[in-house]
Amino acid sequence: MGKKEIKPNIYWVGGVDWDIRNFHGYLTQRGTTYNAYLILDEKIVLVDTVKHYLFEEMLARIREIIDPTKIDYIVSNHVEMDHSGSILKILEYATNAKVITSTQGEKGLLRHYKKDLNFQVVNSGDTLNIGKRTLHFVHTPMVHWPDNMVTYIPEDKLLLPNDAFGQHIACSERFDDEIGLEILKEEAAKYYANIVLPYGDQVKKALEALSGLEIDMIGPSHGIIWRSLIPNILEEYTKWANHKTENKALIVYDSMWESTKKMAYKLKEGLEDAGIYVTIRSLKTNHISDVMTDVISTKMILIGSPTLNNGMLPSMGAFLTYLKGLRPRNRIGFAFGSYGWGGQAVGDIEEIMKELKWELPVQCTKIKFIPDEDELANVKKIGCELGKLIKV
Repeated sequence: MGKKEIKPNIYWVGGVDWDIRNFHGYLTQRGTTYNAYLILDEKIVLVDTVKHYLFEEMLARIREIIDPTKIDYIVSNHVEMDHSGSILKILEYATNAKVITSTQGEKGLLRHYKKDLNFQVVNSGDTLNIGKRTLHFVHTPMVHWPDNMVTYIPEDKLLLPNDAFGQHIACSERFDDEIGLEILKEEAAKYYANIVLPYGDQVKKALEALSGLEIDMIGPSHGIIWRSLIPNILEEYTKWANHKTENKALIVYDSMWESTKKMAYKLKEGLEDAGIYVTIRSLKTNHISDVMTDVISTKMILIGSPTLNNGMLPSMGAFLTYLKGLRPRNRIGFAFGSYGWGGQAVGDIEEIMKELKWELPVQCTKIKFIPDEDELANVKKIGCELGKLIKV
C-alpha cells in the first residue's frame, strides 16, 4: 500500500500500525494509523508525522511523490510523539524546512527534543499562503493537549484536525465509506471516551470555531478520513461534548466469591423488568478502556465491588481512578456490593460518584457474605426501581 491522493495534489503519506494492541493503557484491538499529509503547491508542506518506528514507511510514501529534501514546511498540529515522533528524522532530509506550530507547541517540542527546530509560531486565525492554497490555523487547546491546533485548507474544503475525529483502526482503506458507519462509530466513540471525554467544554468551543467553515473532508491523525459520513461524526461529537446519553444502564462489577456477581445479575433482571436495556461488564473479563465505550452513551451506571482490606477490589480501584480522570457528567449512579465485616467498598464507590456530581436517587445496598433468596429478591426490586427512574 503506497501513498494515497485524497485531494488533487494532497496525499496521505502516513503509517499503519497493524500490531499495536495497547496505546498507553487503551486497548487497540484493531491497531491504528498515524496519518501524515503531504501538500504539493508552490511550497511543499508536510502536515504531522508518524510514530518514530514507522518513519521509513512514511518516507517511502513521500519519495513516491517528491524528493523529501524539497519540503518547505512541516506543520505540527500536536506535540504528542505518535505525531511528532519523526520530525527530527524528516528534518535530516528537509534541512531548510520550517516547523509550524502553536505557542504551546513550540514549548512542547523544545521540551521533547531539546533542539531549536527553525520554528514558525502561528496564532489562532493566522494564515500561510503556499501558492494556490492558503493554510488557516485554528488553536483548539485541550482537545486534548494545550498545544492542539487544526489546519484548514479552504480551497480544498479540507480540515486536518489531528486527534479530533480520530479512531484507532489499522486498515488498507483510507475513507469512511470504505469501512462503514457501525465500525467507525464504535471506534470513534471508544477514542472519544478514553481520550477526549474530560474536555467536552473545549470540544464545544472547537466545534463552534469550525462551524462556519466549508468542509467536505476531514483528515484526522488516526484512522480513516471522513468524506461521506461527516454529518454523522459531527452529530456524535456534539452529543458526546454535551454529555448526552441514552436511557439505558451499565453494570460494572468485580467479585471474589460471586456474591457481588449475584447482586449484579439481580439488578440486571430488575432493570430489564422495568423495560431498560442493560449492559453488564465484569472487570475480570473486560478492559477498562472498553468499559468506557459503554459509559459514554449510558445514563445510569451501577458499580459493584466486595470489600477487601477495608476497601474495594484493586481492579475496581483502578477502574474508578480511570473513570474519575475522564469525568463523565450528567449520570445517575448506584453502588452495591458484598462484604464480610467492614463493608467500606460500597461507601467508597458512592463517594467517587458524588465527586463526579452524579445523581444518587436510591440508597446504595450491601449484603453480608452470601445473599439469600429474599435478599436477592430485594436487590431485583431495587433494580426495577432504578429502571423506572431512568425513564423520568
